[in-house]
Amino acid sequence: MKYKLFSVIIISLLCLSSLSNIVYSKELRSILTNDYKKECMPYHAINNSKPHFLINFFKNVFSNNENHSGLSTKHYNWYFQPRKDNTPPDGAKETRELVSKYQCYHLGDTSKKVLYLTFDEGYEAGYTTPILDVLKKHNVKAAFFVVKPYITSNPELIKRMVEEGHLVCNHSARHPSMPSITNETNFIKELSDVEDAFESITGKKISKYFRPPMGKYSELSLQYTQNYGYKTIFWSFAYMDWIPNKQPSHEVAKNRILERTHNGGIMLLHAVSRTNAEILDDIITEWKTQGYELKTLDELPPKN
Repeated sequence: MKYKLFSVIIISLLCLSSLSNIVYSKELRSILTNDYKKECMPYHAINNSKPHFLINFFKNVFSNNENHSGLSTKHYNWYFQPRKDNTPPDGAKETRELVSKYQCYHLGDTSKKVLYLTFDEGYEAGYTTPILDVLKKHNVKAAFFVVKPYITSNPELIKRMVEEGHLVCNHSARHPSMPSITNETNFIKELSDVEDAFESITGKKISKYFRPPMGKYSELSLQYTQNYGYKTIFWSFAYMDWIPNKQPSHEVAKNRILERTHNGGIMLLHAVSRTNAEILDDIITEWKTQGYELKTLDELPPKN
């Protein structure tokens, strides 16, 4: 009886996850540019609330496991276990050993009050300019993870990011699930297409940091990423900020961000969020008041 009940709970959680992903995808797909619709898969993310933490745990445990060139292709979903006491959260415990073998980060230097501010850019909603204005005001350098269509559709914003000292980083060309791409040539093309688009606009090489779309990864995908010279950047903070017509209030967003700020935090915000753009000035001011220093991904501690 207990086994049957446990099985029903697992199936229910997985169905809930699939339905929520479909809803988020439809919500966001309706506002994407034509180029992005053609070139990218639906853009959505995973909310790190407790139900989604459990969903991702079960999905990680029960996903299929195959080998390719001696490496596992088992799909995992990145998640962290949120805390409200300003202490660094643990990442996905079932892949802790796996992730530690590769150049992967979800935290930086946890011995100091430092933060690493990152933004995911799937498409432009009109808020990147005010975000850049606030960053310039505070002399804060951030990392922007971009897909290829974002680069080709927003060359002036990309140039401004570079000119003002921010890191422009790789978020794949078409936003696929990277562990589903087991052919190494096809996998690398997702990264190299972004590199080529960035270099054609700026004349510079893109920063060698990769954030896997939707936080999906496998042992094989982490190996491919590392072999190509990239560090994988996950996150230790994120919240539901990416749905344009379901934006959190200023108060809710500020409370959520500040109560979960912690030493070494790699903070993920979506630049499509009106709320993020409007509260960023206050958030950075409060971080500095609390003694936090904002650093770039180039200042992450080295992995052994």
